[in-house]
Amino acid sequence: MFYYPIDREVEMRLLELKDAPKLYRLIQENRGHLKTWLGWVDSVNSLQDTKHYIKVVQSKMIEGHGFQSSIRVKDELAGLVGFHNFSSQNRSVAIGYWLGKKYQKKGLAIRSTKALVEYAFMEWDIHRIEIRCAAENFSSQQIPEKLGFQKEGVLREVEWLYDHYVDHQVYSMIKREWEEKNR
Repeated sequence: MFYYPIDREVEMRLLELKDAPKLYRLIQENRGHLKTWLGWVDSVNSLQDTKHYIKVVQSKMIEGHGFQSSIRVKDELAGLVGFHNFSSQNRSVAIGYWLGKKYQKKGLAIRSTKALVEYAFMEWDIHRIEIRCAAENFSSQQIPEKLGFQKEGVLREVEWLYDHYVDHQVYSMIKREWEEKNR
């Protein structure tokens, strides 16, 4: 099981079925906020939907396609961070993250993402990490920018979000760049 302590109060833990009630509650409490940036929110309308999502995430992990980790503050589920779009041939992966509104602006997303970046480069020997953020989601863009990711450009109208297309900012980090920045 993946367990990664970030500090005395914050940890990342692999998402498990027993997390479904807490995860569903977090989504429910933040539904309006999350829908602003995430297209999957309307597909999670029950505890059963949440359990199904966790099972899908677990099967992707077993197949080697990435994983989702819970971000926990004093054992309270605060959000998720994880790997997706894993390519073993290219040794590349994308990182995604989200937090409940009351957990934002506390440094949790940047600390969790930094820990996952370190884990990817050191444990998985990843060569390239990508983070995509909605072009208008300035809070989310601060994460890769503060971590020193290179802004590569904009993917125009790349995602349909309920009733409109959104552009994504694309950021990347190469392993050698990370090592140089963190010597």
